[in-house]
Order: sequence, then C-alpha cells, then structure tokens
Amino acid sequence: MEECDPVTYRAGELIEVTAGDAAHGGWCVARPADGPAVFVRHALPGERVRVRVTEVASRLARAEAVEILDASPDRVQPPCPHAVPGGCGGCDWQHASLPAQRSLKAAVIRQQLRRLAGLEHDVTVEPLPGDDEPPGPDGRGGGLGWRTRVQFAVREDGVAGLRAHRSHQVIDVGRCLIAHPGITELGIPARRWEGQASVEALIAAESGERAVILTPGGKQRDRRAQTTDRSASIEGITAESVLRRAGRSLAPMRGRGDLNQRAAGRDWRVSAGAFWQVHSGAADALTAAVLAALEPRPGDAVLDLYCGAGLFAGVLAPAVGPDGIVIGVESDQAAVRDARHNLREWPWAQVRRGDVAAVLRAQHQALAAARLVVADPPRAGLAREVIGYLTAAGSRAERLAYVSCDPATMARDIGLLTGHGWTLDGLRAFDAFPMTHHVECVAVLAAPGLQADPAAGAPLT
Repeated sequence: MEECDPVTYRAGELIEVTAGDAAHGGWCVARPADGPAVFVRHALPGERVRVRVTEVASRLARAEAVEILDASPDRVQPPCPHAVPGGCGGCDWQHASLPAQRSLKAAVIRQQLRRLAGLEHDVTVEPLPGDDEPPGPDGRGGGLGWRTRVQFAVREDGVAGLRAHRSHQVIDVGRCLIAHPGITELGIPARRWEGQASVEALIAAESGERAVILTPGGKQRDRRAQTTDRSASIEGITAESVLRRAGRSLAPMRGRGDLNQRAAGRDWRVSAGAFWQVHSGAADALTAAVLAALEPRPGDAVLDLYCGAGLFAGVLAPAVGPDGIVIGVESDQAAVRDARHNLREWPWAQVRRGDVAAVLRAQHQALAAARLVVADPPRAGLAREVIGYLTAAGSRAERLAYVSCDPATMARDIGLLTGHGWTLDGLRAFDAFPMTHHVECVAVLAAPGLQADPAAGAPLT
C-alpha cells in the first residue's frame, strides 16, 4: 500500500482540531493523525475548535482558536475584550475559570518534572489572598487587579499599549484589567507618549507610592531634544516619582528613585528598577514558604543567591541570630544598595555584589560552609556554577529552597541536582500571575548524606 505524505499546514489556513493537554507557555497541544502537532492558544483541553494557523515550523504549527465547536465546561467569557485571537498577548487563560487555570498550571508543572527531571510529583497550585473573592468596586479580586508593575510599549503615534502575542504589534487596550487600580488611575493609555519607547508604571500596594519609568526611543531623538522636553514630558503624571531610563541606570526627574514595599510584617526599600514580586500577596506567601522549607536554626549559615533587595535574607537573618550568618549575592547595583539598607539591622547579614556564578567561583571555599541555600534566579534558571557549588565534595549545603517562575528551567535544574543524589522533598506552587500561564514555585531539595560532621568546614566570613 502506498504511503501518503503527511499533511502540511500554511499560515492563515483554517483547520479543525481537538485540543489536548496544556503545554508550557499557555498552549494546548492538538495532535492530528495526519499532520504535525498544533500548539493552540485560546482553547482548553478536550475542546473541538476551528483554528487559524499563525506559524509553521518543521515539526509543529502554532494556531489560535477562532471558533469553539465543542466547549469545555471550564470555559468562561474572558473579562477583557482584548483577550482574544489577534488581541493582547498578556493573558493566556482568561477564557478558563480560576480553578481550571490552576489545574492547567499544575498539570504543566507535573509535565515538566516528568519530562526534564524524570520525576512524578503531585502538585497543587494555591491561590493568593483575595484572588478568589469576587471583583470589588476597584476591580480587584476574581484574578484581576493584582499586577503592581506594568510596562506599556509605545507605538510610533505615541499610543501606549500592550503587545500582541509573539509580536511587536502594540494593542491599544485602554485599560488593563489585571493591573492594580493604582496603576489604572495613572491613565497611561489615555496620554500620548511621543518620543518614548516604553512607559513602565509600578505601585507599592501597601503604601500606595507610585513611580513611572520613561524609556526614550527613536533614533532621531538626540540628547538635546531629550533634555529640552524634561518638564513637558512629566506634566500631568500623578505618580510620586518619575524616572528616565538612561542605559542601565534610572535618573529621577521628580521624586525618589525607590518605593516603600511591605512584606513579612516589615517595610523594604526597593529601587524602582529593581526586582520585586508583581503580585501584592506574593512576597508574603514566598517568604513563609522559604522559611518553612529551610527550617533555619540559631547559628545556621545561609546563602541567599540572586538575593535582589534582600527579601529572603531579611527573614532568614533574625531566625539564625547573631551566632549565624546570612550572605546574599546579587549583581544589580541598585538592588545591592537596597539589600544592604534593608539588612542593616542584622550585622551578621552581608551582601556581596557580583554575578552569582563569578562570586561562587571566586569565593567557593569561603562559601562552602553554608548549610542552607535559597535561590531565586531569573527565568533562565540556575547558573551551572550553582549546581556545581551544591554538588561539590566540599559543600556542606543540606537544604535548598529553589524559588522559580519558570517550570521548565526549574525542572531542568531539579533533574541536574537529583542526578547528583539530591532529592525533591516538596514543592509548593502559587498562582502569583492569574489569567496568565506563569506560576511561582518553591521547590525544596535535600542533599545526600545529611549526617555531615557539624565541626567540618570553615565558617562563612
């Protein structure tokens, strides 16, 4: 019998498929019998949908569901009119109920652990406080109004909006429903931002302090033009602080360059350009999870890698007390200044500035005595030197709390560690990004051979 060539797709073609399991990135994977896998947005597992093909690669196609032929019972009407095919790319799962969104995220985490780490591990994605409440008059609740930092891209005509999925196209959304109401009140999409490449707004949810960061754009704008419009460009911006991005640094045009954030029962100074969790309830949930994972004791030595403004170091330092030591490592200059300020109450808490891999390489012997480690790396995951530090023969590390917003790189790194004898003791997941495919995890890993001699190794200095 003559074998038929497999079906190939063309961009713009309409086809009917049945959506399968969710995949990392906000897709459902359809696997037609006569063609390559189709990664579909705006669908839910089990739905029969008509899709428009948007991209074709050698082994897969990407598509958007433009008609739902058989709907899932988990489907809801997206609250935002721009969460549709061809619309804003920020929200992946607005068409699913909140419980269904969390089930999809849990399934993706399990899938990544199975595929990249060879582990079967049950996962439940936990809501953060307030997200399951019905939306209030201010727009918060029901998975909306939580995002305390939003970066708007600016079109050539000065309109500030959000980008379409996998595109440079800027969508004029008018109002972003997942943005914190304090950001919405700034009215950024209602203004024209000629000469800017982006406008970023952020708010400290507890104090209500707000900042706006302007990033100039356009090759035709020379330094003199940027200087002459300093006053005009910030007129009418009601945020307490306005800053202009110049390379990697931020230059205040009005107000301070930092915000007063509240988490774990205390205040934290955080520079406007430094990292802080964007969900107003995430910092509290993650600090509690890290403390529970590491169980620090008085006198413990702890490393906080990628420490940012010192959030985890600041809750670990009181727990280990003056007989212990906490060393944070961070590369961002502004974050290092913040961390040193935030940790000034505890002289036994230090911050070392530098690339984490470079610091571990240069100070490996001095840092190898840490019993506990917390790491909150960027989306790319742990540097290979961190894996090497944890698995080296001279390391006394016993427990690692790995905080991650990317299930794929987290699973990859867990696989590398378990390949060296470490075990995955637990994993908590938090729905810190409702309506999107993103999820925040805290994985707890234990080293092999925990009966280490407590007198071995030099103290951290």
